[in-house]
Amino acid sequence: MSARNRHREYLPVDREASLKYAVQRLNESGVRAQLIEGEFEITAPTWDHENAVDIVRDALARRARELRCVKGSGNLDLPGTENWYLPDIAIIPQEIARGAKSLPVDEALLVVEVTSESNAADDRVKKRRRYGQFGVPLYLLIDRIDGTWTLFSDPVHEGYAQEDGPHPFGTTITLPEPFNVEIDTSGI
Repeated sequence: MSARNRHREYLPVDREASLKYAVQRLNESGVRAQLIEGEFEITAPTWDHENAVDIVRDALARRARELRCVKGSGNLDLPGTENWYLPDIAIIPQEIARGAKSLPVDEALLVVEVTSESNAADDRVKKRRRYGQFGVPLYLLIDRIDGTWTLFSDPVHEGYAQEDGPHPFGTTITLPEPFNVEIDTSGI
């Protein structure tokens, strides 16, 4: 190695960019991964989890089309943080989603997270706080561990100012404008 290379100065590493680059490569290779406060989380949802997601997704389908929105679980970036989420469901306007590989989280009109044993605390605390900080108008938490659902609204820096719940499964979820949708939770 030459003296010149031995004394080369390295540029500082942008940790946020490096982590987000890595999680995107994992997702492109078929691994379902997200970053939560700088830590990688690899997910493999159970069938019970997917059942809960399908019930909510099906209830939202018609209204999402009417609103010209896409419902899915695509990549959501939280710029300026070491967070890159793959929500169970996000509702995003079609014109924004068209051609996008990822979107900033503040483009979501609604985010739904369904808890699993391995990540319930992340969905209840960390994601709720971050979705509110980034201005997501509605956050619906389906808590399979507790058997409840909670709808958070009115985003503020600490998370959300309004909390409707927790309500036990079997209680109907009523989503406000622009959705005006009722979701039967008895099958979750």
